[in-house]
Amino acid sequence: MDFELRRAREKLEKEQKERKAQAKARLERERKAKGEARKQQEAIEAVQRSRRLDALEAQEKEEQQMSESLLTGKGISFYRLLEAVPFQGSGDKIKLPPSCFTELSDQGVFDKGPMYFRLAVVQQGNPVDMKTDNEENGATHCGVLEFTAEEGSVGLPPHVWSNIFQSDSPATLLVEVRYVWLPKGTYAKLQPDGMGFSDLPNHKAILETSLRQHATLSQNEILTVNYGDFIYRLRVLDLKPASSVSVLETDVEVDIVGPDSNLEGTDQCRLIPLTPGKSESGMVDEGNYVYYKFSIENEVWEKISSQNAMVEVKIEAETDEGDTDLYISRHPLIFPNRHQHEWSSHDVGSKTLILSFKDKGLGAGTYSVGVYGFKGTSKFVVSVIINDNIQRTVGQQAGSSSSPAEMDTVECRNCKRFIPSRTVALHEAYCSRHNVVCQHVGCGIVLRVEEAKNHVHCDKCGEAFQQVEMEKHMKVFHEPIQCPCGVILEKVQMVEHQTSVCPLRLIACRFCGDMVHAGDTAADLRDKLRGLCEHESICGSRTTPCDSCGRSVMLKDMDIHQIAVHQKN
Repeated sequence: MDFELRRAREKLEKEQKERKAQAKARLERERKAKGEARKQQEAIEAVQRSRRLDALEAQEKEEQQMSESLLTGKGISFYRLLEAVPFQGSGDKIKLPPSCFTELSDQGVFDKGPMYFRLAVVQQGNPVDMKTDNEENGATHCGVLEFTAEEGSVGLPPHVWSNIFQSDSPATLLVEVRYVWLPKGTYAKLQPDGMGFSDLPNHKAILETSLRQHATLSQNEILTVNYGDFIYRLRVLDLKPASSVSVLETDVEVDIVGPDSNLEGTDQCRLIPLTPGKSESGMVDEGNYVYYKFSIENEVWEKISSQNAMVEVKIEAETDEGDTDLYISRHPLIFPNRHQHEWSSHDVGSKTLILSFKDKGLGAGTYSVGVYGFKGTSKFVVSVIINDNIQRTVGQQAGSSSSPAEMDTVECRNCKRFIPSRTVALHEAYCSRHNVVCQHVGCGIVLRVEEAKNHVHCDKCGEAFQQVEMEKHMKVFHEPIQCPCGVILEKVQMVEHQTSVCPLRLIACRFCGDMVHAGDTAADLRDKLRGLCEHESICGSRTTPCDSCGRSVMLKDMDIHQIAVHQKN
């Protein structure tokens, strides 16, 4: 009996311990569950609090952007996030989708004058914060060309594209477009990225022509100026009265400072000054040009025109491995080349070009000398000399004391020179053994016997050369050259083609002063009769106020207007 009672008591105690342990475990689980629930609730409250803060911040930012848009847009609020698409155009005018036209029109933008926009690159999915100084990368200002872009996109010309995007930009490029108001510019300081821009004749007029295609200028952006086939890059250093200004219908004072020595102008050509009487050393690689410039002053030209002086341009080769060609042109053609030039020399090794009063186109002015690397790398010395040939002419006249008719002379049957009759037999015996006459039609030059084997004539043009010069002559003058317009001609015909009829020939426009491609013949018959090319016909259609009466007259009709209305010649 006692044993059973003890067993029952032990069993009861064990069950009680188990129930206590289970209760304790249950309490522990409940405590942990409450702790986890409390943490989850705190996390949820933190997320909700963060969302409320983000919403408030976004609202404040939107209100700030709205106020900034209203402030910078003079009461106009326009903001779009668009995908950038490039298109080939000039200047800084972009293309916007038609929906932008509707939105801007509803706010009466078109009654406020020209429209300007600020473009900024979108980085990491967030628009770039609005700033007032334009010094950050990926932001610039522009005008609008038309509203024909696809919805959701904005068309950017090369000038705008290069100023806001880097070379390592992602595939999908997003920009924010914001309407802004810009003050009219009064002053701009520009700096070329390399040497050569200041060498252009009337370079400020060329810059003015380029700025006609722009609506705005922004500090630190790169302005590209095209002059024929050459491209010059100018950095905007300073603007007044603001860091971004409008250049439409305003006079801007432009100050062009010298390039920084640390900058490298890779695509620019420089004209190295040549002082008459002094030489300059240089080096040119095959296929490249090195350019120099010199001037013929009025006093020198008076001597040349009176046959008392001549200009001698000389290149002396310092090495035998390379060979050069020499091209000369008068400004405004400042970069003579194989296709377009006025004078040239293709002698092997050293060469000299003599310009005298007989040369058509010679006169007082500035001239360019182009040294072309024909073969290998050439070291040379170039010089310009003004030769006064008065003494030479007097000396020649004094030396010729008598003519063949005044002496008892006989013509040599071999060399055709007039020899005194008393020595003609001895001369002919010697001449027939040592000299030969070239039998080529029209040549007749007398050569030494040892030199005759090197004297050859071109089968195509009949010109006489040394044997070593024939290969270069055939390559330069008779190897077909393809013009950029597609025509294939030999050198002589190519120079004539480039001078007169090629649509891609460079001319100095009589209206804008820029060096441009001429284009085809003018479509208008009157312009064609005036001798205007396609570019001049279009460029001359711009109007300008007459200085006498103030009427707006097309530039190409201004001379007729002055004669017909104001009786001015």
